[in-house]
Amino acid sequence: MEETDDIKSCQDKHEENTPKSSPFDFVIKQFQGKRSSSGKRKEQPSIIKEFFRGFDFGKSEGKDRREIEKTEINNSGDDDQREKQDLSVEDEPPCLISEEESPSGKERFNQFMEKLGKKPNTKNLDLNNCALSAADVTELASLLPFLPELEEISLSWNGCVGGTLKSLTVQLHHVNLLKVLRLNNCRLTAEDVASLGEAFEVVPQLEELDLSWNSNIGGKLSLLTKKLQKGCKLKLLKITDCNLTAKDGESLAEILNAIPNLEVLDLSINKHIGCSMKVIAQDLKNVPGLKELNLHMCGLKQDSLQGLDTALQHLAELRKLDISGNKEIGGGFKDSTVHLASLRNLEVLDLHQCCVTEEDMTVLSQVIPLLSSLQELNLSSNKNVGVSSYPLLGRLRFLPKLKSVAISNCGLGEEAFSSLAEAALHLPELEILDLSWNKCVGGNLKLLWEALKLATEIQVLRLSSCNLVAEDLALLTLLIQDGHLARLRKLDLSYNNNISDEGWVVFCQGLAVFKELSELDISLRPSSCRDCGMWFSELLAALTKLPALAELGMQRWVLSESQRKRLENFNEDNKRNIRFDC
Repeated sequence: MEETDDIKSCQDKHEENTPKSSPFDFVIKQFQGKRSSSGKRKEQPSIIKEFFRGFDFGKSEGKDRREIEKTEINNSGDDDQREKQDLSVEDEPPCLISEEESPSGKERFNQFMEKLGKKPNTKNLDLNNCALSAADVTELASLLPFLPELEEISLSWNGCVGGTLKSLTVQLHHVNLLKVLRLNNCRLTAEDVASLGEAFEVVPQLEELDLSWNSNIGGKLSLLTKKLQKGCKLKLLKITDCNLTAKDGESLAEILNAIPNLEVLDLSINKHIGCSMKVIAQDLKNVPGLKELNLHMCGLKQDSLQGLDTALQHLAELRKLDISGNKEIGGGFKDSTVHLASLRNLEVLDLHQCCVTEEDMTVLSQVIPLLSSLQELNLSSNKNVGVSSYPLLGRLRFLPKLKSVAISNCGLGEEAFSSLAEAALHLPELEILDLSWNKCVGGNLKLLWEALKLATEIQVLRLSSCNLVAEDLALLTLLIQDGHLARLRKLDLSYNNNISDEGWVVFCQGLAVFKELSELDISLRPSSCRDCGMWFSELLAALTKLPALAELGMQRWVLSESQRKRLENFNEDNKRNIRFDC
C-alpha cells in the first residue's frame, strides 16, 4: 500500500515538472484516445522509468550525461515515428487547404452580395441602405482579405454599422488601394471614430471620406483628425450635420496643413461651428487647391464673413461657395466682399436665406458681375431685397455663362422683374429659372416673352405662387406651339389659384408639344380646394402624348368619382407609369 502511494507521489511530481504540451501533442493524444477505446493500446514506459528519466546520476551507472541524452533522443524519435505511422494508418486527419488554393473566399463574397440583392464588384462595394446587421458588418470584414483591388466602400444609411466599425477597420490593411469611404448616417460612435482614425495609416491612398449625418461625431472629431498623417492624399471631406462643436472646428483647422490636396470641404448644417470659423478661415491658406466650400447653415456671423473673405485671397481655384442659410451674416457684405470679386474661377454662388439687406445688395451688385465664370446664382428667400435687386439683376447680362438663376421669394417689384427680363436676353445658356413666390410675375409674364424665345437650353421653369392668370398660361402655350421651350423637363405652376378653368383648357390643349417634359405640378395652395373642371379630359388626352412624363402634381384638386377612376386606370390603359400626386 505504501509502495503504491510512493509511486503516485512520484507520478504527481513528474507531472508537475513535465513541460506543457504543444497544440500538436494535444491532437496526437486525441488520436491515441481513439485507438485505446477501440482496443488498441500503445506500449507505455513504466511509471518508475518515467520518474527517473529526468534525473542526472552522473557516471556511477556506467553512462555519462551525453549517452543518456542520446538514448532519450533516440527513444523519443522512435515514439514519434510510431505515432505518425499509427495516425496515417488509422485516423488520417482531413487535408488542410490554404487560402490561396481555396476558391471559398470569392464564393463567400459573391454569396454575401447576392444575399443583399447586390451585384458583386471587387472594386466598388456599394452597400448603401441595405439594412445591414452587425453580423453582416462582421462578415464583410472577414471578406476584405479576398478583395485586394477594392477602391470604394459605401455603407451609408445602415444604422447597425455604428458600434461595429472596428471589426471592419482592423481589416482595412487588406485593401490598401482604398480611395473612397462613405459612412453617411451610420450612427457612428466615439469608438468608431477612434478606430477609423487608427486605420488612416493603412489606407494611404484614401481620397474621399464622407461621414455626414452622424450626430455622435460632435465633440469627438479630434479622435479622427489627430491621426491624419501629414501629406495624406485626402481630396474630399464631408462632415454634414454631425453636430460639430467649436472645439471640433479648431481640431479641423489644425489638420488643414496635413491635407494640402483637399478639393472639397463640406461642413454644412453644423450650427455651432460658426464660432470657430475665424480659426478655420485662417488655415484655409493651407489648402490652396480647394474647389468647393460648403458652409450652409453653419451659424456664421458678420465677423465670420470677414474672416472668410480674407481667406478667399488664397483660394484662387474655388469653384463653388455656399454660405446660404446663415441669417446673421445679413448686413455684413459691405465689409466682406473685397476678395470675393477676385474669384475668377467661381462657378456656383449660393446666398439664399442670408437675410441680405438693401445695403448688401448695393455691394453685391458691384461684385457679382465680376465673377466671369459664374454659372449658378441663388439669391432666393432674401425678402428684404425687395426692389433694390434691380441693379444686380440688370447686370446679370455680364455673366453670359449663367445656367441657373434662382430668385424665388425675394419680393421682386415690377421694375426688378423687368431688369431681369432684359438681362435674360443675354443669357443664351440659361437652363434653370426659378421666379417662384414673386407676385409681380402674375400678369407680367409677357416681359419674359423675348427671353424665353431665345432660351433654347432652358430645362427647368419654376413659377410657383406667382399669381399667374389665364393670360400667362396662354403665353406659355403660344411659346410651345411656336417651337420654343422644346427642351423643358420640369414645369412648376403650383399654387396659382387665380387661373380660370378656361386658362387650364388652353394650356392643356397645347401641352402635348412638351415631348421631354418629365415633371409637371399644377397643385393648389394648401388652404384651398377646387373642383377639377372641363379641362380634365384635355389633360388626360395630352398625357398620352407626353412620353417622358413621370410625375404629375394635382394636390387639392377635387375629382369626381368618374374622373378619379379614369386617373386610376390611366397607367394600365395606356401602359404608362406616371406617379399622380393628388
